[in-house]
Amino acid sequence: MAQRDRSRRRSADRAWFITGPLVLFAAVCSLVTGLVSDSPFGDWLLAAALLVAMVGIGMPVLNFVIRRQSFGVTLTEIPLVLALFLLPPLTVVVIYTVASMLTQTRHRFAPVKFWFNVAKAAAGTSLAVLVLQALPPLEKVEPGTWLGLFAAVTAVILVSLVAVVGVHTLLQGWQAGRDALRTAPPALLTAAINASLGLIILIAVTTTWWSVVLLAALGAALVLVYRSYAEFFRQHRTLAAMYDLTRAIAERGQDGTLVDALLGRVRALMQAEYATLWLPAQGRHPEVLLTARVDDSGLLDVVPTPASLRQRAADEGRTLAVGRAFDGESNERQALSQGKVKDVIVVPLRSGQAVIGTLEVANRLSDVGHFTRGDIPIFETVAAHAAVALENSRLVDRLRHDAYHDALTRLPNRRRITGALDESVKIRLPGEVVALLLFDVGGLRQVNESLGHAAGDKVLAEVASRLRASAPSSALVGRAGGDEFLVTLRLESAEAALELAAQLRDQIRDEMVFDALTLDVNTAVGVAVHPDHGSDAATLLLRVDLAATAAKSVPGSVQLFNPALESRSLRRLGLAGDLRQALDQDELEVYFQPKVTLRDRRLVGVECLARWEHPTHGTVAPEDFVAVAEHTGQLSRLTEVVLREGLRRSRDWALADQPLPIAVNLSARTLTDQHFPDRVQELLTEYQVPAQRLTLEITEAGVLDGTDRPIPTLRRLRDLGVRLSVDDFGTGDSSLAHLRRLPVHEVKVDRSFVQGMATDPGDLAIVNAVVTLSQQFGLAVVAEGVESELTLELLQDIGCEIGQGFLFSRPLPYERLAAWFGAQVEPETISDGVLPRLRVVP
Repeated sequence: MAQRDRSRRRSADRAWFITGPLVLFAAVCSLVTGLVSDSPFGDWLLAAALLVAMVGIGMPVLNFVIRRQSFGVTLTEIPLVLALFLLPPLTVVVIYTVASMLTQTRHRFAPVKFWFNVAKAAAGTSLAVLVLQALPPLEKVEPGTWLGLFAAVTAVILVSLVAVVGVHTLLQGWQAGRDALRTAPPALLTAAINASLGLIILIAVTTTWWSVVLLAALGAALVLVYRSYAEFFRQHRTLAAMYDLTRAIAERGQDGTLVDALLGRVRALMQAEYATLWLPAQGRHPEVLLTARVDDSGLLDVVPTPASLRQRAADEGRTLAVGRAFDGESNERQALSQGKVKDVIVVPLRSGQAVIGTLEVANRLSDVGHFTRGDIPIFETVAAHAAVALENSRLVDRLRHDAYHDALTRLPNRRRITGALDESVKIRLPGEVVALLLFDVGGLRQVNESLGHAAGDKVLAEVASRLRASAPSSALVGRAGGDEFLVTLRLESAEAALELAAQLRDQIRDEMVFDALTLDVNTAVGVAVHPDHGSDAATLLLRVDLAATAAKSVPGSVQLFNPALESRSLRRLGLAGDLRQALDQDELEVYFQPKVTLRDRRLVGVECLARWEHPTHGTVAPEDFVAVAEHTGQLSRLTEVVLREGLRRSRDWALADQPLPIAVNLSARTLTDQHFPDRVQELLTEYQVPAQRLTLEITEAGVLDGTDRPIPTLRRLRDLGVRLSVDDFGTGDSSLAHLRRLPVHEVKVDRSFVQGMATDPGDLAIVNAVVTLSQQFGLAVVAEGVESELTLELLQDIGCEIGQGFLFSRPLPYERLAAWFGAQVEPETISDGVLPRLRVVP
């Protein structure tokens, strides 16, 4: 600040480069005049009277403020015309220069401006009297005299104009000089009017001195007219400036430059050296304290006025004005004087009943020299417009922010991430990739349904906080929606992206404590990178979503996108219409896989499995078309097709004295259908199959989802007599203790544990624990994936009762199952009420 003040003083000191030549010019003109004039001095009594008139009438009436300087139009041309005709030439120079000194002293101008104005007056009158010396002598008040006096007055005005334009150009550049030059026409016109009035007065005085009485009355009236005109002009200028300010606020309110336009125009309107805006911190908006100063093109963050004034105006909600024209406490005046501030007006900015900040102006620049009480209503009107514009600007900014940010986590949303990705992929840097990581939070639905959505929101907020804290500073962390979060940044390679994804996933996995509740949150992470996996944001988002979906199939995994994922997704999308047609035309087939007791190898039932042979794609994996059925609303039809076929075959086997129970898989979504138990009852009645011969298998994730939602449907099915089984047990996060509250009859150990029993002690221990605890709960245990005799022996040793797998048979269509019966089942074991036994194959 001090450095700027020194720079400003050095800039103002350059005015001496104009003042010095003016003094020299005045001296030269006066010297020449003194040499050519017969009587350069004299008539001091009349000179004193005219000096008094010049000083009295020297108050500016019309003020033209140009930057820090002001150009005033006065009535001094009237006594100057009289002096030029009635007094010796150098006497005119003396009294006009002395009158200028007295006028400048009264206005308390700075020394640089004081001596500039004095030198300008001296140079102008010196040239004027020299012009008169070059013309014929002025003896009578006739047209020739008029022209001479007009020429002399014009010389004064031209010298003044050239000096003002020169000093403004020197100090503030050519733009300021051009602005000053624009004041020439009205100044010349006013001078011509004043000179004409002076000639009229001169004619009257030379005719009779009694005309002075009438002229005095006319002069008083003229002063009043000038004052009225000046007030009108000031009001007109104020209205024009208010209109310009209002229009600028409306135009700049949407493009982020409102404060720049506001402060610059407020400072110009109020003719102040400083205009300051203060907005305290509010919500996510930081504190704003900016100042426009007349010598600077930009905005400053330093303020000459004490902060206590702004705080007091905001707290009291009223306008504060301190200065020569206002009442004020002595400590406030002292504080202003320390900051070299002579006067200040501070107005609170209101939004409704609330005060959102303050607007202030300091140091009046015009020849008036200080703010007046009449400035307060104008400034309060400006502040009212400014408050509305600022509040609207903040509202627009808030709406814009909300459009690109998530309301819960305050993170950028999918739209913002998409925009950032679009910008990132435009810049290709060697040795770098643009990585996109998608974190899919698992188990959020269970948290919402068990503990309420408030708990789910806390989980999401905590995940967002951990991602934001753990991600590199260069990363953009956002929420894609629901339980998905996105992280994008530049990295060295796809391998670095996978490593970062694993690190962030470990940070999220730490326990989350909410009051007395501790939660474990797992996530599946998909990774895609530019340019390997896409050249635009839409493609990268699509492919990272596919990678995250694939990662969910292996709990807690991190999956990098590969083309196979997309081809599978596209294939599923194309299968939607084909599946509907296949269901309409009975193109799906039901296969059967035997379930066998492990001790004596007796056939205890078959599991019904849907198979689809697509005419174009060939065999479609069950997980593919089941997923398609779930997403296209065809799941209930698919389930009914399998149920009907299974019950029909069960009825046929019973009629052939080979009654076999059947098992049908259910999706977790089916358990949300309250009409499903009634539909099962109708099908059992239609095919005349006892309910106990039907087992419905539900995956562990579906039946043990942490909520009580599936329990009513399970209880209704149990009340029908249907057996219930928990399929793929061990792959989820549930414990056996959860089974105690469910109406199930059977547990099926997932094949991944059974197949690893022979080589992995951990898998063996898991299967052993499941079998032991399930039997203690009175539940039957079925081992899936029995494919070797060693596995069979281990299952027998730990007491597992039933198994199914390739060791006994693959899933078979009905015709091949009948052949398998003939080849594997011992005929002598087939009798009423006795389960058929398989032949022992060495």
